[in-house]
Amino acid sequence: MYAGIDPVTKKRHELIEHIPAGPKAEGLAEAARVRLVNQVNERRHPRTTATVTQLLERYLGELRVARKTLHTYRGYIDKHVLPYLGNQKVGQVDADTLDSLYAELLRCRDHCDGKTGRTDHRTRRPHDCDDRCTPHTCQPLAEWTVRKIHWILSGAFRRAQRWNWVATNPMTMAEPPSVKPPNPKPPTAPEAAQIIEEAWKDPDWGALIWLTMVTGQRRGELCAIRWRHLDLEHGILHVERRIGQIGGDIWEEESTKTYSDRRIVLDPETVEQLAEHRMRCEARTRALGVELDSESFIFSLDPDGRAPRRPESVSQRYRRMCRRIGITTTIHKLRHYSATELILAGVDIRTVAGRLGHAGGGATTLRTYAAWVSEGDQRAAAHIAARMPKRPTSTRPEVVDVDVKNPYQRIAVDLRDQILVRTLIPGLPIPTIKQLAAAHGVSVPTAKRAVDLLGKWGFVEVISGRRTLVLKSAVDLGQGVATVDDNHPAEAPQASTATSDPKPLDLELRRLGNVVSRLRTTADPNDSQTLHCLLLDAIRRDGREAKEIGDYELGVRIAGVPDIVTTYVAVAP
Repeated sequence: MYAGIDPVTKKRHELIEHIPAGPKAEGLAEAARVRLVNQVNERRHPRTTATVTQLLERYLGELRVARKTLHTYRGYIDKHVLPYLGNQKVGQVDADTLDSLYAELLRCRDHCDGKTGRTDHRTRRPHDCDDRCTPHTCQPLAEWTVRKIHWILSGAFRRAQRWNWVATNPMTMAEPPSVKPPNPKPPTAPEAAQIIEEAWKDPDWGALIWLTMVTGQRRGELCAIRWRHLDLEHGILHVERRIGQIGGDIWEEESTKTYSDRRIVLDPETVEQLAEHRMRCEARTRALGVELDSESFIFSLDPDGRAPRRPESVSQRYRRMCRRIGITTTIHKLRHYSATELILAGVDIRTVAGRLGHAGGGATTLRTYAAWVSEGDQRAAAHIAARMPKRPTSTRPEVVDVDVKNPYQRIAVDLRDQILVRTLIPGLPIPTIKQLAAAHGVSVPTAKRAVDLLGKWGFVEVISGRRTLVLKSAVDLGQGVATVDDNHPAEAPQASTATSDPKPLDLELRRLGNVVSRLRTTADPNDSQTLHCLLLDAIRRDGREAKEIGDYELGVRIAGVPDIVTTYVAVAP
């Protein structure tokens, strides 16, 4: 059946269907002819005999993306798509074909034939096999990678539909695998301290890791910073470019990954560290008889800074350094660390996203980079505890001094002292039993005995299956109780009796940076718990739900004073 001119080959395009010989061949042929005629009349027929390989070659040839992104796309296509769909005509690709492809990718990333006896060699070069060449084991391709392949094919078939290569887009019926929510695992505060201490054994390397941790910039962006991008006088870092790398080939991109040209304010300590780094660089260039150029790269292995560091080399050195100190992580996790610490410090999401170079107003920052941490969970526990109704008071047994003889008694006394000086805050949980056991070097049953003893004294509430909370009456109960330290009693510190100072306040509710409403109240501008409650009430009056609190912020002014005292931002309701 004639179906027009092939837009790819520019030749006559015909739809052909073969009918096997037999007594019913004539009837089947007539039915096929009618079917093909209807497809042509309704424009449901494939418009070309072009293959998937031809489609992807043209699509990638016209795609305008970064060089490394294009290289990644071609790698996915050459290894995972063309071996299965390359010779298939674009008009024959359907949902069943795509689902079969995804199932194969999730079976084995190396596309083995399922037979035993294969070997995973340590290198593709000629070599003598050793213990690093192991028997092949099938490992699935990551769900995120399969979804990326789905996105590439979706873009290609959308173009094919616009070019009239296909009548319908089969990608609309395909279902890529679902992925797990992101679970960022940035270094903890003690791990970050270990990393910084180890990195500063080489001052130049320490300056790079310090700046990465403070600003959360991508490795390619840090490698592209030149001295003209750094204003030490005003403490501003200009990020406008990045270094790309594919194998041994490196180049300088004219823009960042998200095409954002941003200026980041640096703290005084970071400015001081970079000033010392510049002095070291100037000393090296003077020894060579040249001056440090403003076009020189800040982080370079060349004495004159003419060549940038290689991003892959930075990642490898960081990984080896962390492995030496017993930490398993990557340099990209420092972006997670920076985002998490800024959000916990109360910095609004839009500012954090701006520093990291994220698009989307902060959605990516919250979804991917802000890790869940215990400090934020403790804040949430404090907020919900403040809104709970008061429970009936009960008579607590009197706490007497203890002659410490056993490890569990010492742990209990140590926890009691922390409660008395408000290191452990009433209403919040104490460390878990496993954490106590690890911190004091004892077994879990010993740590549990210590917590049970603390509960008998009336300082905590021990309920099976729940976190152990410090009782609000614990400080009053502990007045006048001696603290035991190696059997030498000392006077217990008194609980703080400071009270808040309510003031008339003008509040400004903002959603995604836009002013929504203004109101006046009387409250303590330094009481985060009160500000949190006010923010929730204002959000409800705006007709929104508490779970949208991440989009809101509360500007606080003293009544009659134009300057903002503080801006309150909360991550969790």
